[in-house]
Amino acid sequence: MVFRRDLLRTTAGASLVGIVGGITNISPVSLAKADEHNSVDQGKPFDQTTVRQLAKSMAQRAYKAPDDHLPDVIDKLDFDGFRGIEFRHERALWNNENLNFAIEFFPRGFLYRPRIDIHEVIDGVSKPVQYHSDMFSYADPKHKIDQDLGFSGLKLMTKLNQSETMEEFAVFLGASYFRAIAKGQQYGLSARGFAKGTADPQGEEFPLFRAFWIVKPKNGIESLVIYALLDSPSLTGAYCFTIRPGNMTIFDVETHIYPRKLISNGGIAPLTGMFYFDANDRNHIDDWRPAAHDSEGLLIWTGTGQQIWRPLTNPVDLQYSVFVDNALKGFGLIQRKHAFSQYEDLSLHYELRPTAWVEPVGEWQAGSVNLVEIPSPSEVNDNIVAFWRPKEVFREGKEYTFTYRLYWGWDNPWTTSLSRIAATRIGAVVDKPDVRFICIDFFDGPLNGYSSDKQLHVNVSSSTGQISNISMYSDTNLHKWRTTFEFDPKGAKMAELKCVLMDGDQPISEQWIYRWTP
Repeated sequence: MVFRRDLLRTTAGASLVGIVGGITNISPVSLAKADEHNSVDQGKPFDQTTVRQLAKSMAQRAYKAPDDHLPDVIDKLDFDGFRGIEFRHERALWNNENLNFAIEFFPRGFLYRPRIDIHEVIDGVSKPVQYHSDMFSYADPKHKIDQDLGFSGLKLMTKLNQSETMEEFAVFLGASYFRAIAKGQQYGLSARGFAKGTADPQGEEFPLFRAFWIVKPKNGIESLVIYALLDSPSLTGAYCFTIRPGNMTIFDVETHIYPRKLISNGGIAPLTGMFYFDANDRNHIDDWRPAAHDSEGLLIWTGTGQQIWRPLTNPVDLQYSVFVDNALKGFGLIQRKHAFSQYEDLSLHYELRPTAWVEPVGEWQAGSVNLVEIPSPSEVNDNIVAFWRPKEVFREGKEYTFTYRLYWGWDNPWTTSLSRIAATRIGAVVDKPDVRFICIDFFDGPLNGYSSDKQLHVNVSSSTGQISNISMYSDTNLHKWRTTFEFDPKGAKMAELKCVLMDGDQPISEQWIYRWTP
């Protein structure tokens, strides 16, 4: 499994000892370089404050440029070469210990050059996980190097779909990227620890998880706790993940951010995925399939209870959308279409891709959900990013704490009383070359109780141009309602379109918001 497809460029990391080797007064763990025998045999004390203290101390020192040196034989490892180095399942951490989890590791090379320090924590004592070349099998024997290369990331295993078989359900690999699936799913979009400068003309910075501490669970425990240390030129961070796989795989995430400098373009709980095309946006796509995407829409539940559905696009020019809010209830990149016929792809199975939903724990103050849509000529590239940006900037020397629950599953985990949007379709209007025909399907919620003779009405508006020929239709068999209208931009280069179903003066559906561009 390779992250961010072929575009990822990591902010790599040197070994932890190389960064903080001179710091000796951090309790409860000493960071002074110990001799190898003591480090391996005796370990170091570890508790829930250890990584926070380490991150806070590192933030007070200048960032140290990473060392990503590799031996010549794997220095220019390509994608196929990297995939040819596979971890041996029998060498997994906790293999055959009758626990609910096992841990496997990734080699270094290709896009994943830095050595990531990985530790196992048992009864409050941390010890490094020891690397050995025999942990891996090699498609090309020359890639086996008998020196302590270390690891680039880790994968989490559990009995997800079969009671007797350990299967991969989550991965941490590359910068601060991680991804997960629920039962029956395949990998799709990713999450990140922190977004710095996404879509900034000066370039994006990719902080790196440069060390992990994996807490060994007791027999019968169905959750796994992992701590991670984040580092970059602009900030450090301490993360605690409590992970519970299943029909809905849940990450409880506690973050502590320590800026090295003023950060005005930071993002919390970033989600990253791919949208190539669907029925709403395929004007420049020549493809035989109905659709291809990890996610089809951004869903936001605001602090006032409004539910916003924003269909994703693959724009001609980069698009940046901001949804201002206070006391946000949640947001996510959603994959609602789960029928094979909606994609017809036997190899990539987009119908099995997960939804990822972010639920703040505790009240997040004023800020905004930010959506970045990047033009992409193919489905190879991750071109969609969504994250929360606090209104207040991140200031040097301060500590910022954000706690949230991240759900990976088949849908938004929260039930809603509103009807939801099933599809957005956009096309030409006969004999009107500048006019677009827009079709929106609604399902579930109050619509299940309406018959075709019930008179609903729809509110449609545009920031510019002209809306005309608004219609509504019902399908009692499918419990869907369809709204159609025509939009004439009148020469505009961008328009914000809105649509919501109403019963009297009450909305009974999500609010559809769409950014149209030529």
